[in-house]
Amino acid sequence: MPETSRILSRYQLEKYTPLQRGKTIVFEVPENELTSVIRLLKHTHALPLKTVAATDGRKEYGNFRIHYVFGIPEENVFLVPFITVDKYTQTFPSLTATDHEFGLYEQEIKSFFGLLPIGHPKADRIILHQENYPTNVYPLLKDFPWNTKVEIPEEKTYPVFQKYEGEGVYEIPVGPVHAGIIEPGHFRFSVLGEEILRLEPRLGYVHKGSEKLFENLSLEKKLKLAERISGDSSYHHVLAFTQALEQMSYTEVTERAKLLRVIYAELERLANHFNDIAFMMLDTGFSFGGSHGTRLRERILQWNEKLTGSRFFRGVVIPGGVTKDIDDVVLQKLEEDLEFIEKDFNEVIAAADESDSVLNRLKGTGTLDPLVAEDHGAVGIAARACGKKMDARFDYGYAAYPAIQFEIPTEDGGDVHARFQVRVREARESFRIVNQSGALLLHTKGEIVTPLKALPKKSYGVGIVEGWRGDIIYFVVTDDEGNITRVKVRDPSFLNWSLFPYVIGKDMVPDFPLINKSFNLSYTGNDL
Repeated sequence: MPETSRILSRYQLEKYTPLQRGKTIVFEVPENELTSVIRLLKHTHALPLKTVAATDGRKEYGNFRIHYVFGIPEENVFLVPFITVDKYTQTFPSLTATDHEFGLYEQEIKSFFGLLPIGHPKADRIILHQENYPTNVYPLLKDFPWNTKVEIPEEKTYPVFQKYEGEGVYEIPVGPVHAGIIEPGHFRFSVLGEEILRLEPRLGYVHKGSEKLFENLSLEKKLKLAERISGDSSYHHVLAFTQALEQMSYTEVTERAKLLRVIYAELERLANHFNDIAFMMLDTGFSFGGSHGTRLRERILQWNEKLTGSRFFRGVVIPGGVTKDIDDVVLQKLEEDLEFIEKDFNEVIAAADESDSVLNRLKGTGTLDPLVAEDHGAVGIAARACGKKMDARFDYGYAAYPAIQFEIPTEDGGDVHARFQVRVREARESFRIVNQSGALLLHTKGEIVTPLKALPKKSYGVGIVEGWRGDIIYFVVTDDEGNITRVKVRDPSFLNWSLFPYVIGKDMVPDFPLINKSFNLSYTGNDL
């Protein structure tokens, strides 16, 4: 395909032979050339790293493979160089010394495949508190049965945290099991009085075997699993998965289905932004804003149920389209009610902007340095609040977003206030997007489902969407019979949790709930 050759030439990769062409260009790189290729893509051409995925191909190819997925913004094309890893030595070169962003991915590969990144400064496992997890158990190996019950050692050790010592310094442990309904996450604060000297998060407390299940379930159940990776992002997760399947099978979705996908996506975004904004105001003591924010979220969730029968849009997205249409009468009622909801929202925000107590708590709290955000590959709200203009809806133009006019809100402060403002402005953009999509839907007739074409053999697909936390990536691989053999999920929380030790400056212990809520990351999206 000439287009593939042109893209490889543009990025000075013409000497490599693509195994797959089209939207996902996959090519093998010799191990000794990996670092130079990564530097070329990431630094010379400034392409964003989207995910790193290992596969166990010992049966098909006699080795392991590690794929480095880079996106080409505004073209919806992905460059995927990969290296092979010997099945006997099971080692590969670490890229962490070149870029910190690779560190977590390499630890993840060590945890799930047992492959050792040579040169990694701290190649610890990041699963179930590594101190208490069997050292010889790697759940994503093909010869590891999905229903294996892992035996946890009887003699357990306590997780090792970094120690701060000195007069008046003490530690506050939080978790891993929390009061309330949130999932497990372990935090250790080193404090001097009320001032936080260091915060160290330890995640991976719950391993659910999600990616292993993708290897064994029927397609129908795979869709349900995708919806449950992170419950508050059900719609966006399954949308990313289905788009990967559509991309690799060259299945075209109808224009009406694309518009419906946009409307449902923005309603999920609105509900969650309202919730986060409400709880951020509650954490400042501004109960008026908090109560009204949750009220507005409930109104959106009720609309979700009216439109699709599910408050969280479950069972709505399928490969090739959607299962629920919106007739013109209901669409008009939705637009009318959204007009009132937007008016209510603006009044709540106006009241918050006039509250000195709210602004004093938000400004200067939990500040993230833009350089730290860049080094760690921050995405979504965290990145945009540091001035980085990135949004998969614009950069990768999926669904009907290319036909919609909208802005990508950014702020420069990097603090809680900046993240608050990005959410507020994004919510306002969502109203605009739904209104435009609704107007287009009135004049776009047709089917809402296109049958999914057969998945090609030994193929790769990448699905990307902009969830309300940040971009969600699905990397899907098929075997020599066209069956899905690997699904790599990258939730935005996987990257953004690593920012927390660097966000705490001279903040106080009571500031942490507010800082935490300003990111509102997913435990379950991280602990796959």
